[in-house]
Amino acid sequence: MPVNLDLAPAIAIAGVDLAPVAAGLKSDGSLDMLLLRLTSGSRTAGVFTKNTFCAAPVHVAKSHLQASHGAVRAMLINSGNANAGTGEPGIAMATQHCQFVAEQLALKPNEVLPYSTGVIGQLLPDDVMRSGITKAAGLLANSGANSDTHENTASSVETWAAASRSIMTTDTEPKLTSRQCTIAGKLVTVTGMAKGAGMIQPNMATMLAYLFTDAAVPQEDLQQALTRAVDLSFNAITVDSDTSTNDACMLSATAVGQSVNSTDADWTAFVATVSAVALDLAQAIIRDAEGATKFITVNVAGGKHSDDCKKVAYAIANSPLVKTALFASDANVGRLLMAIGKADVAGLDPSRIRVLLGDVCAFEAGGIAQGYTEAAGSAEVSKSDITINVELGAGTASASVYTSDLSHDYVSINADYRS
Repeated sequence: MPVNLDLAPAIAIAGVDLAPVAAGLKSDGSLDMLLLRLTSGSRTAGVFTKNTFCAAPVHVAKSHLQASHGAVRAMLINSGNANAGTGEPGIAMATQHCQFVAEQLALKPNEVLPYSTGVIGQLLPDDVMRSGITKAAGLLANSGANSDTHENTASSVETWAAASRSIMTTDTEPKLTSRQCTIAGKLVTVTGMAKGAGMIQPNMATMLAYLFTDAAVPQEDLQQALTRAVDLSFNAITVDSDTSTNDACMLSATAVGQSVNSTDADWTAFVATVSAVALDLAQAIIRDAEGATKFITVNVAGGKHSDDCKKVAYAIANSPLVKTALFASDANVGRLLMAIGKADVAGLDPSRIRVLLGDVCAFEAGGIAQGYTEAAGSAEVSKSDITINVELGAGTASASVYTSDLSHDYVSINADYRS
């Protein structure tokens, strides 16, 4: 069960037409493909994994995004098979599937972006994919939404919910939410969905995440907003320190509503709203992490540089010894000190470092804090939401990272993943 996962309800975005289907990629017959169409005039920005073995759809999506200058009209997303580690045949297949979607929807091939998630090292079953695409394209044709105008059309909230389920793999719950802000006196909505529960320490985004807004935003400004949002959210989470081969995070602006750009007085509010949705989804991934029983926030302050703070935060968040201790509600301060010390941050002075479990100071001035008790520490780490605060005493920079504990179930889920 997810740890206190409670996202705000989703709001459908005008100009986004969704067709989730069960193509047959998953053996249980559940939803496993999403074909989405964006209204004419939409713009899309993206960030992708930096994993050397990035998947075939990542190569194709990056190429098509660049070639179309962000004028994306459709996205094809499948779960159950990652089409990663498949070499040139995998790239050819992803390209051909984009061409097939383009034929079905009367688009240009480079206006279609592909995404896949699931088992690595297997080619997608071509006949299953094409059958699913045909089925999804038929749903779009019958949806009644006019994707070639800026009319206020959108798929239903129920369809959005189904779409968020169609991209899941080991997730136990879909991740879908919205936030709104006011731009020049008009309401602007940002809605996002994401999937991910394991193989999570993104080096750009998360396994798959899609954000949409009804605002009209120039391409360069849209990319700026997404990059900022990702740095504060998907690039600040970890389950197991593993960066997926298929990570992608996209932000599409359908231009149905109010215009906004980086020179506007309300630009900060727009970026903050995009960032808030991204952080909601990123934290939801941690709350639904494989085998998780605890949601853990690691705040590190007082560093010379934010990168130093992030190094320390990740050293704590990725330590199997720390994570297993927290699973057991064991206030083992020594494991936290070990993790801080191994972070390879130059110039740290242990005598200036403070470590707090919640508001309880456990370590300071080079030793266990005066008055600290094991009972007080245990009370903090027994909570389902745990906060670890570290003060480095070396500067004014800070950073936060969000993680989960490491349980027996995490091992079982991954030991049985391909069984």
